Amino acid sequence: MPIRHRVVALAVLGCALVTSAAPRAAELRAIAILTPEQSTDFGWNQQGVTAARAVAAERGLELLVAEGLGYGDVRPTMRELVADGAGLLIAHASGYNTAAPEIAAETGVPVAIVDAPEALRPGLVADYTLSGHEGAYLAGRLAAKLTRTGTVGIVVSGEPPSWNSQSIAFAQGVRAERGDVTIRYAVIGPAAYSDAAGGKRVTESIIAAGADIVFGQGDGSTFGMLQAVETTRAVDGGDVLFIDVIGDKSSIDKGHLLSSVVWDMTPVYRAMLDDLGAGRFGTRNYQISLADGSVSLLRTPQIPDAVWEEVMALRDEIIAGRIVVVPEFDAKAVRPFVSEVTSP
Repeated sequence: MPIRHRVVALAVLGCALVTSAAPRAAELRAIAILTPEQSTDFGWNQQGVTAARAVAAERGLELLVAEGLGYGDVRPTMRELVADGAGLLIAHASGYNTAAPEIAAETGVPVAIVDAPEALRPGLVADYTLSGHEGAYLAGRLAAKLTRTGTVGIVVSGEPPSWNSQSIAFAQGVRAERGDVTIRYAVIGPAAYSDAAGGKRVTESIIAAGADIVFGQGDGSTFGMLQAVETTRAVDGGDVLFIDVIGDKSSIDKGHLLSSVVWDMTPVYRAMLDDLGAGRFGTRNYQISLADGSVSLLRTPQIPDAVWEEVMALRDEIIAGRIVVVPEFDAKAVRPFVSEVTSP
C-alpha cells in the first residue's frame, strides 16, 4: 500500500487541483520525492529517498515522501503533494515521465524525471538519467580478475537506459581484463524491477550455465538474485559471488556479496536546487561519476588487498582521463558485448 509521509511528521495530504504558479526558489519551503517501491530496497528507491532527505536537511527544507506508488497514474498524488506545499517534485521512476511534465505544466511546479534526457523544459522539467557506467567498468575488471570458471553473468530486471549503460561498461571491463571470459546476459522481464522470484530463477539458470560471478541490476528483484547465489553452487563446486548496483547490501550479506556499484544521488539533487535558485532548472541533464564520489565501488572482505589496489589504480586512470568509458544507453548495444543472451 502506498505510503506518504513527511520526514519529521506524518502528512495528511488534501486532494486539490492546484493551478497557481510555483513559489520562487527563494520561497521554497518543501520538496517531494515519489517512488514506485518502498524505500527499504537497498537500491534505487532507498538511495533516492536517502539523498533527498540529506539535501532537504542541508537546505532547511521539508521533505514530503510518497513511496510504494507502483507504476499507475500518479497525477492525483502529485497534485496532493503540490497542494501540501512541495515546490519541486522528484519523480523517481521512468514510469512517471508522462505524468510529471503534465503536472508541471498544470501547476507551474517544476519536476525532475529520469530516463528522458530529451524532455528538458526550462523552468519546469529537468532530467537525471543516471549511469554508473564508470563503476560498472571497474566491476567488470574485478569480476574478470576473480572468476574461477571463466564465465560471468549479467542479470537485469529490464532494459532501461541506466541498466544498459552499466551492462555494456561491465562487459567492456571484463573484456579489457580478460578476453577469454564468457559473459552470459539474461533479462528477467520487460519491467521486472521488483520480481524477486524471477530474479532467483534467472540467476540460478545463469549459474547453471557456468557463471561464478553475477552482476545483478534489479531493485527489489536483486533480493532474489542474492538468494540464488547464496543457495546455488557454481559448476566447479565453489561459491558464487554477487555484484550489486546502487546500494549497499552488506548488512544482509551472508558472505556472497563481492561488491556493488554504489550511487550517491545527493550531488544530483543538490545541483537541482542550485539550478532552481539560479533560474537554470530544466536546462541540463544531471550525471553521476567517479570523480565527484557520486559513483563508487564497494569494498567487501571477498576482495583480496592486491586486487583491490589494482582496481583502485584503474579508478584513478578513469578519473585522470587515461581510460575513457563512454555510456551507451540503447538495449541493442548490449548484445555485441556479451557471449550469450537470454530474454523473455
